[in-house]
Amino acid sequence: MSNHRFNHKVFIITGASEGIGSALATALAGTSDQIKLALAARNQTKLDELQQQLIEKYYPNTPNNVLVVATDVTIESDCQQLIEKTISHFGQIDYLVNNAGITMWCEFDQLKDLSVFEKIYQVNVLGAVYCSHYALPYLKQSRGTIVAVASLAGLTGVPSRTAYAASKHAMIGFFDSLRIEQKANHVNVVTIAPDFVVSQIHKRALGKDGLPLKTSPMQEQKIMSSETCAHFIINAIKKNKRLAIPTLRGKAARLLKLFFPALIDHLAARAIKQRH
Repeated sequence: MSNHRFNHKVFIITGASEGIGSALATALAGTSDQIKLALAARNQTKLDELQQQLIEKYYPNTPNNVLVVATDVTIESDCQQLIEKTISHFGQIDYLVNNAGITMWCEFDQLKDLSVFEKIYQVNVLGAVYCSHYALPYLKQSRGTIVAVASLAGLTGVPSRTAYAASKHAMIGFFDSLRIEQKANHVNVVTIAPDFVVSQIHKRALGKDGLPLKTSPMQEQKIMSSETCAHFIINAIKKNKRLAIPTLRGKAARLLKLFFPALIDHLAARAIKQRH
């Protein structure tokens, strides 16, 4: 399927300043200068830098096709403002990509600050809920698509990431339910469940004291790049996948869990131990 099917379509991408979000914005821009992007994240400076890069490389003649909106998805009014500014600027919304996320790295019995759970739920779950709620009326009009960037951790338990896995389970449950509700309104829901992906999210993972680690615990040379994940997401959107899992390991784990759950527990523990 041609990438030109996205021409003149408006994408909102949260968590767009780096990692998967930035890679997705760049990949979309690289396919056509007729794709319109509303990019959201907390860091205004990084958003401005990304906007400038995209305009210089892909949108020199159509700079208004890239809008940036500083947004903290844990604040409901910020999410409402993101949707309103996108409508004011572009007049429509066709795709909402709920990508903003935060993770943790600590076993539950070592956790000293339980606010880690609240912080992770606020970003991963409520941020997606807020944005989806305010975008939904416009997605009904365009018969658009909501994309939920969840995780393989949302399909199975993962040690050292209890809050993160729980939040991604919640995301998948919410968007599965929303898909059924909105079928009659012709609003599609595509859920992405990546394995480990190279991203700043690992450096910002919350530790036992509730503070960011600042260094990635992952062996990043052995895990999927953000660019590869971004192209996978684009293909999943084109095919309107209900649930898209990019890695063979992830697909196998989903199937094996039905018949050999103890094996999946073992493999999940080993993956965390090996950091890939």
